[in-house]
Amino acid sequence: MKIKRISSRVEDLENARPYTIAFKTVSEVRNAFFEIELEDGTMGIGSGNPSEYVVGESLDQCTKALAENMGWLEGRDIFELNSLLIELHAKTPVNPAARAAVDIALHDVFLKHLRIPAHQYFGLKVEPLQTSVTIGIKSVEETVEEADEYYGMGYRCLKVKLGLDVEEDLERLSKIREKYGNEFVIRIDANQGYDIETTVDFYNRSEHLNIELIEQPVKANMVEEMKALPADIRKKIAADESLISPSDALNLLDGKRACEIFNIKLMKCGGIYQGQRIASIAQAAGIELFWGCNDESEVSITAALNVAYSYPNTKYIDLDGSLDLVKDVVSGGFRIENGLMYPSDKPGLGYEVVR
Repeated sequence: MKIKRISSRVEDLENARPYTIAFKTVSEVRNAFFEIELEDGTMGIGSGNPSEYVVGESLDQCTKALAENMGWLEGRDIFELNSLLIELHAKTPVNPAARAAVDIALHDVFLKHLRIPAHQYFGLKVEPLQTSVTIGIKSVEETVEEADEYYGMGYRCLKVKLGLDVEEDLERLSKIREKYGNEFVIRIDANQGYDIETTVDFYNRSEHLNIELIEQPVKANMVEEMKALPADIRKKIAADESLISPSDALNLLDGKRACEIFNIKLMKCGGIYQGQRIASIAQAAGIELFWGCNDESEVSITAALNVAYSYPNTKYIDLDGSLDLVKDVVSGGFRIENGLMYPSDKPGLGYEVVR
């Protein structure tokens, strides 16, 4: 079955809850979308939203790659899926979000053509997990107010953004614990905002707060410095910006391990194909998986969810990137009940385009 038509576009999905992290403030959500139509009329869609600070790809570069560099797909047989994914990776080495959009669209249209849901194709290896919901860098009072809101919505897992002021960081976490005890699982993400000394200081002073994991506390290029941290700290570290490719995964594991958790984002690594390669390295090494996201359409969140659940070493998900969107181009890719995420049973990735 051959690919008949491809197209791409950009949509502003709008952000209902602007937030701040250690290196930027997010107030809008523009995603690139890529559609594939087969000869029989089957349609698939993928999406991409790059983080330029992390991967060096701007949204303009992403959209240009989708509009100008994907003509080679037309006329190709969708049953050559694996070959197409390998070729896609070779043709877009510096455009991971563009690659992710096409990769997701290829999987979606392929599985729709086969009339099977993604979770059946990839396999389900874990029970539904609680997604964390993210609180940006805010005042102590605003942090507790947002935690209150999420508690009322049934969520019990928070990811709190830190990295500007360790004293205020600790106070924010302490206030959540004071109010809710251990009813919330708390993860923190410093987004490279700490140095090694501050990381050790934060860890020692937060032990009583029962923090589940510490995401990328130091600069992405400080892998060797991370390896020199005490083992109990490295056990709680999830590598994020330090982990973009399979070669990064191997570097993090070479010699003394820099961490014991890998954070995989499809927008960083370039889609399902590359995400699976990183996840397989982690599985072989006994590394736990933590699947994350940018501010993304339900399209790519759904893709990440299905792949995440196909690995038995997936222990954490942070797939809240579509929850604060004002609008989206699809619906129905997953459902959330009290924070637990369930994939759709519909063919393909399970979402339906909203016209």
